[in-house]
Amino acid sequence: MNIWIAIGVTALGCYAVKLAGLLVPAGALEKPLVRRLAALLPVALLAALTAQQTFADGPALMLDARAAGLGAAAVALVLRAPFLLVVAAAVVVTAGVRALGG
Repeated sequence: MNIWIAIGVTALGCYAVKLAGLLVPAGALEKPLVRRLAALLPVALLAALTAQQTFADGPALMLDARAAGLGAAAVALVLRAPFLLVVAAAVVVTAGVRALGG
């Protein structure tokens, strides 16, 4: 029964956050600082998620094949490669390093 309580609380919390977003006055959203933060926040969150998924293994920091794949993707981005090529480079390098025992 505890799982259903958690599901209900989560659903209510999501609804409350959505409702709070709808209740914010339009004038507050037009301020330059708010617009700038709204543009930069998703990038910062995605960068943090990428770093956490790449360099963390539970509570420990780890440098393994995932870091090599991220490096390959970064090089492809610097070279202005198309997005699919960036992803492919990351996948190939990560798989290659893992296959070599890294």
